[in-house]
Amino acid sequence: MSTPAPDTFDPHAFPADLVAAQRQAAELYAALHALQATLPWSREPHPGWPDETERGRERPGRPASPGWTAEQAAEFDRLMEELRAATAAVQCHTWWERCADEGVKGADMVAARQELKYAEGAVPLGRGDVETAA
Repeated sequence: MSTPAPDTFDPHAFPADLVAAQRQAAELYAALHALQATLPWSREPHPGWPDETERGRERPGRPASPGWTAEQAAEFDRLMEELRAATAAVQCHTWWERCADEGVKGADMVAARQELKYAEGAVPLGRGDVETAA
């Protein structure tokens, strides 16, 4: 009588809490990116500088910046801190230690970490969501 083969470890069978942490990180990154798009280019007031051309090399200028309001700075700092915590939760999750214990190393570990970014439930919008919205 033969014994059944042991279950093969699948490094892409991510636990639900890791997928949720990745989704939270993606949502925070999107919120931070959206906020940054509304902010002046300089956090502090800055007079800017003119365009410069020197021997055929151009350097674009910047207009004056009023700087960020206290509310804008506080929101940016809050989102940044939450994003740091969320990415730390993903990067330091015990799943990666288990993967290493199961022999997942090098390029296979990188592939598993990359796969998490696209796992079902790990991204705020799926490809079908975007096509439906368009």
